[in-house]
Amino acid sequence: MSLIQTIIIAIVEGLTEFLPVSSTGHMIIAQNMLGVQSTEFVKAFTVVIQLGAILSVIVLYWERFFKVNPGKIFCTTEMKSMSFGGKIVAAVKGILYKYDFYWKLLVAFIPAAVIGLIFIDQINSLLENVLVVAIMLVIGGVLMLFVDQIFKKVDEGQKITEKKAFMIGLAQCVAMIPGVSRSMATIVGGMSQRLTRKTAAEFSFFLAVPTMCAATAYKLLELAMEPNGFDIIKENLVVLLLGNVVAFVVAMLAIKFFIGFVTRYGFRAFGWYRIIVGGIIITLLLSGYNLEMI
Repeated sequence: MSLIQTIIIAIVEGLTEFLPVSSTGHMIIAQNMLGVQSTEFVKAFTVVIQLGAILSVIVLYWERFFKVNPGKIFCTTEMKSMSFGGKIVAAVKGILYKYDFYWKLLVAFIPAAVIGLIFIDQINSLLENVLVVAIMLVIGGVLMLFVDQIFKKVDEGQKITEKKAFMIGLAQCVAMIPGVSRSMATIVGGMSQRLTRKTAAEFSFFLAVPTMCAATAYKLLELAMEPNGFDIIKENLVVLLLGNVVAFVVAMLAIKFFIGFVTRYGFRAFGWYRIIVGGIIITLLLSGYNLEMI
C-alpha cells in the first residue's frame, strides 16, 4: 500500500468514523476504488487506524475521561453503624460513584466484547462483501430518515444508567455487520433510551474508545501470530503511524462538525447520503461492475 493510498483511506476513516454512515463500509469501498489488495495487513490496517480517530475523542473530551467524581457517599458515622456486609456494599457503591464514567463504559462495552469473540469468524467473512455494505447502507439510511420522529420523546438532562448503557452496548453489536455504522447503532440505541441527540452522540464517541482499543489490540495480535507477522508490522510501521496521524487530525474536525450539525438538524441528511451511496453501489453491481475486493 502506497503512502498516497494510506493518506486517502485514513482521511475516509477520519471523516466517517463518528458520522452515522459506516467508516468500515467506506474504507472497503475506498480500498476497492484505489485497487488495494485485501491482504492480512490491509485488513488489520483498516481496524488499527480507527485507533487514531478514537484518540481524538480523548483529546476533545479530556476532562470527561480523566476527571473522577469527588467526595464520599457515606460519612464515617454511617459506616460505623453498618454491618460488615453493609460496609462492603457501601465501599463498592462509593467506588462505582467515583468512577461512574468508566463503569458505564465498561457495562456498555461488554456485549460487543462477548459477541465479537464468539462470532469473529463470521464477522471477518463479511468484511470484504461490498454488496452487504451497500444493502446495509440503504437500510440504515431509511432508518436515519425517520429516527428523529421515532424517538422524538426525550428526557432533557437524563443521566445514563447501567441499564441504558447496557442497552446501548447491545445496539453496538449490530454494527459488527459492515455498512451498519457503529456510530449510527449506538446513537439510535441511546435515543431509544430517551437520551437527547447530543447526549447519545457523545456517549457513542466515548464508547468507541474501549471498543476500538480492544479491536485494535486483537487485530494486531492476530496479525502478529501470522507467519512473519512481526516482520510485516515492522515493514509497514510508517504506514500504520501515518494512517493513525491523518485519521486523528481529520476526526478532530469531523467530531466538531457532527455534534453541531446533528444537534441542530438531526439525521435526515445522513439518511439520504446513505441511501444514495448504497443505491449507486447496488446499481453498479447489478450492471456487472466488479466491486468486490481483490
